[in-house]
Amino acid sequence: MFGDKKSSKSMPAGTVECLVGERMSITGDIKFAGSFIIEGRIKGTVIADDAGDAVLKLYERGQIEGQVQVPQAEIHGEMLGDIVAEKLVLGATARIRGNVYYRVLEMAAGAQVNGQMVHQDEPRKQLAKPEAST
Repeated sequence: MFGDKKSSKSMPAGTVECLVGERMSITGDIKFAGSFIIEGRIKGTVIADDAGDAVLKLYERGQIEGQVQVPQAEIHGEMLGDIVAEKLVLGATARIRGNVYYRVLEMAAGAQVNGQMVHQDEPRKQLAKPEAST
């Protein structure tokens, strides 16, 4: 407790570093560390720090329009874009329109994926850049 000089890399259960509330909308790219909960809407790329302990949680009413690259993700809402995650949990209300790149996948009955699902022994280091439309 007090005076303890040790710093813990693991995040205590229940700690949230960032929360996008249900009535909130963000346009732009986001880079985060730790735990990131989305109940609102994000339009842009979402990338976690390379630390490896970052967790993205997209709640049922949440929406991401853009690409996502995280070590761990729990999706219950809507995603319009590709996702790269080492560990990916898709809840029964998850709706993804885009490709899914994963190492470990847990998918509940009712989850929807419209795109390719690609297992990877080693996670991709970077997302592919979107192709320019002509």
